[in-house]
Amino acid sequence: MTQQSVAAPQPVPTSDKLDAAVLKVAGVVVLGAIMSILDVTVVSVALPTFQNEFDASYARVAWTMTGYTLALATVIPLSGWAADRFGTKRLYMIALALFTIGSGLCATADTIGELIGYRVLQGLGGGMLMPIGMTIMTRAAGPNRIGRLMAVLGIPMLLGPIGGPILGGWLIDVASWHWIFLINLPIGVIALVYAQLALPKDNPEPSESFDFLGMLMLSPGLALFLYGVSTLPETGTFADSEVWGPMLVGAALVVAFVLYSFKPQHPLLDLRLFRNRRLTVAAVTLFVFIIAFMGAGLLFPSYFLQIRGESTLHAGLLMAPQGLGAMVTMPIAGMLADKVPVGRTVPFALLLIVAGFFTFTQVDPNTSYVLLCGSLFVMGLGMGGTMMPIMTSALKTLTGHEVARGSTLVNILQQIGGSVGAAVMSVILTNELNGSRPIPGATDPQGNPVTEAGLAIAVQQQPELAQQMPVDPSLLERGLDYAANSFGTTFWVAFALVLLTFVPAAFLPRRREPSHLLDDQPGEPGEQPKTPVVVH
Repeated sequence: MTQQSVAAPQPVPTSDKLDAAVLKVAGVVVLGAIMSILDVTVVSVALPTFQNEFDASYARVAWTMTGYTLALATVIPLSGWAADRFGTKRLYMIALALFTIGSGLCATADTIGELIGYRVLQGLGGGMLMPIGMTIMTRAAGPNRIGRLMAVLGIPMLLGPIGGPILGGWLIDVASWHWIFLINLPIGVIALVYAQLALPKDNPEPSESFDFLGMLMLSPGLALFLYGVSTLPETGTFADSEVWGPMLVGAALVVAFVLYSFKPQHPLLDLRLFRNRRLTVAAVTLFVFIIAFMGAGLLFPSYFLQIRGESTLHAGLLMAPQGLGAMVTMPIAGMLADKVPVGRTVPFALLLIVAGFFTFTQVDPNTSYVLLCGSLFVMGLGMGGTMMPIMTSALKTLTGHEVARGSTLVNILQQIGGSVGAAVMSVILTNELNGSRPIPGATDPQGNPVTEAGLAIAVQQQPELAQQMPVDPSLLERGLDYAANSFGTTFWVAFALVLLTFVPAAFLPRRREPSHLLDDQPGEPGEQPKTPVVVH
């Protein structure tokens, strides 16, 4: 998948330090990842603006997020085969171009339908950026530096939660919503030029036969299943045919793919890698963690916006301690991942997340910001010591030719876990809020009854509403208390899921095992190549 040459006089680097050549390649990947990850968090704070701009319901504008997610889930399984067929450099630059073009088109959207369509185009590019970028970086570093390299890749994962909401809120306040997309254009152009200059020339391997049948089962299956899950917040029940219909068909297609994928020599998604116990344990741990943490994490800004009445910029600033905490532990965790088995470090990081998360199960309309921000910082400390080490544990056991397919597996599990977690948490929160007492005779523009919690949230976000209509202060106080308790209940579910992560984490490796990343030569499984391989 990358150009390789056999050169006996040149030894494989054994230093665990990242040299200039590796950092130059890492810079390309980090730029692309920053665009992709920032775009998710930036758009999340813009949803109320889209409602006003396009006169659309929340369920409708939420598809600017859902359409992007579905595109990611559809294209990620293609990354392994496409990297073999076209080469990592060429494919990475195509992904950058698609994402950049999609960003420019989003800024020109005149209707919510156009914006959703352009977001799908963005997702087709963004879905390939992370797995291909991980493949490029992993092969450039060699087995001794995977942990440190993953810490570098963690930079955009930190900048997204810290900078995304702040940047989105600021751009919307001082300019317009168009600029949350236009800002990607100069970054995309710079990344394309940088990639052309810094990445080694491709020398694609002979193309494997493409698994068209697997593609016809897996990608539509994932898209349909995620569509059903993402419709849950709108319908509020699994009994709605728009929920269970797509989920049932999608699940059937995915199950059919799983049964089929062990038959072809070159399947679209290589599930045979799950025979690797360390990969399986790491993948399951990451999947459960993502469902809990990312699902609830999307609701933290909503608490500040809807319960505390903060602006989008202030809500973003209040979320910053979480990213700052991760900045402290992620480099340390990266270095330790190369030297200490993750089974000895990840459980302690999860304990920090549990300690910080508990505070949010107790939230009310007046919870101390010092306590909340301190808890977010502690959770960030735990997050920085969790995600990258688990991914490192999975990839270090793979041989060189398995890295692209292994990273594809890990990335698609992350995407599915995040989508399912966000949808499930949204459903729980929506159902809790819908249980609030309706206000007699009050309806919204769509004719739906207005609840006490719904009115209280609306007044928190737009205080002028309280002046435009006579509202009983005790009603608003009661509604706000109910809404805060709804958030607390939702966080309790997420808290339980975080505790559940300890089960697979208990099986993470506690003994140091050698990396097989460069075992990429013909021979018996696990056999070291007789001549050193230099990855250019």
